[in-house]
Amino acid sequence: MALVDYATSAGVALLTLNDPPVNGYTHEMMKDLDAAILEARFDNDVHVIVITGHGEKFFCAGANINMLRESDPTFKYYFCLHANETLSRLEHTPKLCIAALNGHTVGGGLEIAMACDLRIARKGAGKVGLPEVALGVLPGTGGTQRLARLIGKSRAIQLMCEGQTFDFETALAVGLINDVWETASHDEFMDRILAYSHTFTLPDRAALAVGRIKRAVQTGFEVGLEQGLALERELQAELFTSEDAREGLAAYMEKRKPVFQGK
Repeated sequence: MALVDYATSAGVALLTLNDPPVNGYTHEMMKDLDAAILEARFDNDVHVIVITGHGEKFFCAGANINMLRESDPTFKYYFCLHANETLSRLEHTPKLCIAALNGHTVGGGLEIAMACDLRIARKGAGKVGLPEVALGVLPGTGGTQRLARLIGKSRAIQLMCEGQTFDFETALAVGLINDVWETASHDEFMDRILAYSHTFTLPDRAALAVGRIKRAVQTGFEVGLEQGLALERELQAELFTSEDAREGLAAYMEKRKPVFQGK
């Protein structure tokens, strides 16, 4: 049985971490997530990737502790390496990725969410944090690096060394997540997430441009300004040759709504 459910709808791929009750990830789940990311990457009809957790209580509680306790150091190393590669693959895919935080998002679960471009949480559904210090280890699936880049070095060190978990409103205030939505139910939250995701798809939004905005920021942020500007110019030159750019410019001049095709 797959540990990551995969479904598509009108340009959006929905990836659901599915290992109740806490959706903790094993190497098997990470391999399924890796495969799902690649499937969405190669699908020309997919423009947005949404990642969420099964059920109403957990997005993901992080790595499966029993798996880590029973495995040897060599397995642990390669497990972390593959998890890093998987999340980097998600981050480098030039399609917008949204983490729908439907419940508690802690440890490696938050590390998965931080590899997404946007993080939107359901109000009151759970807490977030990187409490690995309580286990005598550090957040080893990109947590130390991505958290510092999102909220700054000093605050990141504080949160990880204290091992705090905190509510979504606090996460919003420190810049860790993008928005908190109040909804009557989990189903309403997911319906709203998918509706929001569809605003980034064809024909109303230039999905090629969205993907390259993501790529320019995700890659350019990690290099010097001059290299980032060079990447930006190359991506812009690529977009200028697209039919969507011609359509966008023509629609602006003709004072009409553009119809994008992803070409």
